[in-house]
Amino acid sequence: MKRFFGFVRKEFIHIFRDKRTLLILFGMPIAQILIFGYVVTNEIKEARIAIYDKSKDAVTHEITDKLLSSDYFRLAKTIEDEQQIEATFEKGDVKEVIVFESDFDEKLHHEQSAQVQILLDATDANMANLLQSYTSGIINDYSRHIKVSSGNMPAIKPKPRMLFNNELKGVYMFVPGTMALILMLVTAMMTSISITREKEMGTMEVLLVSPLKSVQIIAGKVMPYVALAFLNGVAILALGYLVFDMPVHGNVVLLLGETLLYIIMALSLGIFISTVSPTQQVAMFISMFALMLPTMLLSGFIFPIENMPWPLQWLSTIIPAKYFIILIKHIMIKGTGFVFVWKETLVLLGMTAIFIGLSIKNFKIRLE
Repeated sequence: MKRFFGFVRKEFIHIFRDKRTLLILFGMPIAQILIFGYVVTNEIKEARIAIYDKSKDAVTHEITDKLLSSDYFRLAKTIEDEQQIEATFEKGDVKEVIVFESDFDEKLHHEQSAQVQILLDATDANMANLLQSYTSGIINDYSRHIKVSSGNMPAIKPKPRMLFNNELKGVYMFVPGTMALILMLVTAMMTSISITREKEMGTMEVLLVSPLKSVQIIAGKVMPYVALAFLNGVAILALGYLVFDMPVHGNVVLLLGETLLYIIMALSLGIFISTVSPTQQVAMFISMFALMLPTMLLSGFIFPIENMPWPLQWLSTIIPAKYFIILIKHIMIKGTGFVFVWKETLVLLGMTAIFIGLSIKNFKIRLE
């Protein structure tokens, strides 16, 4: 038993000395429970909305105040012209526009009925449904309050309308998200493992002393993954269009160009992971832990980023998939052009440059 307990003690010491093992044992469960606890929620918090008040009377002001006094909505823009509505949705500034009809107060008290139009960005069907439910609930509650206080029976009728996705198909959300996830994992993970395998087996040194330059070696290693990942992306788009009726309202060349940019960015990330990973297992662990979970949870793929606490919203700004999903939804579903997606394009270009620069720096250190 003394030998046995000595062996157990040795194993404890070995575990506590291995930082990677400690990270798996304690870091992953804590991170996952915190992320899932805050991200997996059906609540709405400070959703960005716009108000188009044609009437601007006391009743519409009261309804607006009631909406904004809750923690559910935040006024992002006041619209003064009907033509601004489409442009506002195309920019992605807001998820909902509330339109009060003209002479709202007068119609409510004289005709006993007035309408509130609720326009929603349904590219994310779950978010649109939640916003519509919350907005209608607050307006109906105000309408009941009027009936009780006045004794009359005026009715405020919310009229929701889903833009870009009238049938609220879930495929509009899952095709862009699945595409971002698959391309990230296939490209970054396989690239990092492939290059790390060469280092682990000792064949990288053989390649480095060959007539080929280091840049040519890396390019030769990653080019097949560029082609395969691009074919994967095209296949996903084709399946979404042919099988699930996913629309492609925007420019196809722009869509494929942005897909290629995302693939190159993921490749540069995979190369960077390979430069900091001594073994294939480490490269796979970093790829799975640092890429898969954040891409699924913090990119807006499944859960709206607007509903997350601000630390997670800040963390989502460094998730590449977030910007690619925005690009895909704008081009495919909304049919917008480069004017509306140039910011996300610049972010992906910047990330690509950063990862390539870090990879070159680490690679030179290794050679020295």
